[in-house]
Amino acid sequence: MSPLLPRRAVPECVLRPGREPGTSHGHAADVFVEIGSLTKVLTGTALMRLAAAGLLDVDDPVERWLPAAPASGITLRHLVEHTSGLPRTPPGVKGLSRDPYAAFTPQALGDTLPRLDRLATSPAGRRQEYSNFGYAVLGAALVAAAQRPYPELLRQHVLEPLGVADEVAVAPPADRALRAKGRLGGHRATWTMSGAILPAGGLWATPRALAAVVSGLLVEQKLGGPSPAWQTAGRLLWHNGATRDASVFAAAFTDTGDWVLVHRLGGSPDDTDRLGVELLAEARPEEPATERGTP
Repeated sequence: MSPLLPRRAVPECVLRPGREPGTSHGHAADVFVEIGSLTKVLTGTALMRLAAAGLLDVDDPVERWLPAAPASGITLRHLVEHTSGLPRTPPGVKGLSRDPYAAFTPQALGDTLPRLDRLATSPAGRRQEYSNFGYAVLGAALVAAAQRPYPELLRQHVLEPLGVADEVAVAPPADRALRAKGRLGGHRATWTMSGAILPAGGLWATPRALAAVVSGLLVEQKLGGPSPAWQTAGRLLWHNGATRDASVFAAAFTDTGDWVLVHRLGGSPDDTDRLGVELLAEARPEEPATERGTP
């Protein structure tokens, strides 16, 4: 019987206000990493920015911007708040092994739009159900309203105002991308997230840029109040994200300015969330655990 392979150390990067980045096992604050569903807070911010610019209304029905969709009662607000009734994953996406979103192209999304009312599992606004599919639809609506591709509208309305336009990307520079290694030393393949699922979870960014996003959106509120894309737990605003090999947790107490950004390559996403919550607890020890909440 062959000996067990040693467990790999998990590359980790932690950023907090007033401190130098904490990095270990080959991670760094200025490399590009997958951010998974943390992409959603940027998409949600883009929605609010387009609304402020008069290009759309948050309560517009989906069919206003995506005419192929039938009247379903689903609005852009429902999509950003995860109350659309749409399922977590798009039709045809089963499980999260190999490359689950590779076939979910813009054409595949377009093919689902005429069935949007039948794909919903509950009436819009009735309950909250986290939906990657819903954010793909939201992204397509934003593209239609702004009349420009998602990366361009995001750059103009969100990334440039935050000063991170060159540190967030769909396809990062190969020499600056941090990717997980396989057992034989080569890089493991990452999921294909550049298609219709991009607004739900396909971006790459540097941890330093993500820290600027967290502080800029939640603490300084440079672009107005936080978008409904952020999750809440008492006075904490937070969001996380995970792909095949990467996980991230971002959160802030908006009343005190305490915030944290944790990114890890490998290991359990739950451990990434737990570490982020523990670091916030260190910064705010007087906050009762029941008030603090656990994402």
